Amino acid sequence: MFKIVSAEFLAPEVKRFEIEAPKIAAKRKAGQFVIVRISSQGERIPLTIADSSVERGTITIIVQGIGKTTREINEHKAGEFFMDVVGPLGLPSHIENFGTAISIGGGVGTAIAFPTAKALKEAGNHTISIIGGKSKEYVILENELREICDEVYPTTDDGSYGYHGFVTGKLKDIIESGTKVDFVLAIGPIPMMKAVAEVTRPYGIKTVVSLNPVMVDGTGMCGGCRAVVGGQTVFVCVDGPEFDAHEVDFTLLMKRNNTYRSEEKSALDKHVCSLDKQFAEAINN
Repeated sequence: MFKIVSAEFLAPEVKRFEIEAPKIAAKRKAGQFVIVRISSQGERIPLTIADSSVERGTITIIVQGIGKTTREINEHKAGEFFMDVVGPLGLPSHIENFGTAISIGGGVGTAIAFPTAKALKEAGNHTISIIGGKSKEYVILENELREICDEVYPTTDDGSYGYHGFVTGKLKDIIESGTKVDFVLAIGPIPMMKAVAEVTRPYGIKTVVSLNPVMVDGTGMCGGCRAVVGGQTVFVCVDGPEFDAHEVDFTLLMKRNNTYRSEEKSALDKHVCSLDKQFAEAINN
């Protein structure tokens, strides 16, 4: 059992958990993830380790309540427990001093980009973060990123905060302003990552994405997380999760991720969720 030390909403349906997991905290590196299970009958959910503290023996994960299980996870509070937290899994991010490195997070993808942005800064890069959301309330971790990055640019689809438009628009503006960009990391919805790859491709900028396929065991045994990169089949959980964005078959990835869409919707429709009440209480306190 893994105790929840703290739990707080960052945005609607997006919750940050600090969990006691000293062995994972001692070993994890930027880019790695854990598999979380809340009960013996629960679904296995892969979640990136957003941060950790060796001193406190804790790891931090950020969960977006989209389906039945992620909403059930987000109903948990400080002092409660998750049954299983397994990791660290996956290969760590490749970190070096590239020069100027841009980290792009779309929605909850910002939580996945955060640890790598931090590691890039520690490696001596000039770090820029572009973080996006549908509106201001969906932009997360801005303050945390400002503490570790040289430049941070929030963007919103509706123009309610920061740059009015998609993260790709802000990325293109930076590139076309004459800034020499040496490395780009993009994490978020598949269409967003694909769009980022197409922005950087003509400039030959090294671009990496963290893939999010259907994943079950996280050890390469089930084969559920297959993707095609550079014409070759890979298992994202053990060969990634980060890959060269210009080599990823995003079309196939989107098709595979839609395989169980009807089953996911059916499970969600049957779930009675208390998150709306919890979120309302959180923002009113």
